[in-house]
Amino acid sequence: MSSCKPADTPVEEGLKLCIESNQVPVDKGRYQRLVGRLMYLAHTRPDLAYALSINSYFKNVVTYTDANWARSIDNQRSTSGYFTFVGGNLVTWRSKKQNVVSRSSAEAEYRGIAFGLCEALWLRLLL
Repeated sequence: MSSCKPADTPVEEGLKLCIESNQVPVDKGRYQRLVGRLMYLAHTRPDLAYALSINSYFKNVVTYTDANWARSIDNQRSTSGYFTFVGGNLVTWRSKKQNVVSRSSAEAEYRGIAFGLCEALWLRLLL
């Protein structure tokens, strides 16, 4: 890293963005396609990565979780699953048998929520 050369970014440092109450609605699909293209460019152009992170900040991460309690016939373990949407688009999904036997359906659901929340937090950091 000592031989790297600094590069300017297309966004001024310390810029604060917010949603205006009188803002004109924009086409959500067009915005999502633009951010997707920028994400592709960020892998090949590191100077664009900062601008992309600011733009994608306004994309919502929504996660749905579910668990079924003690459904495994062999060992009574529960199964958890989640779906994660970013800006209304399905991005990740997973189903996994829990590592321990839950004592109640509430415990199984709690473990499932924790499982999905970890994915949502990871995506938030990624964006």
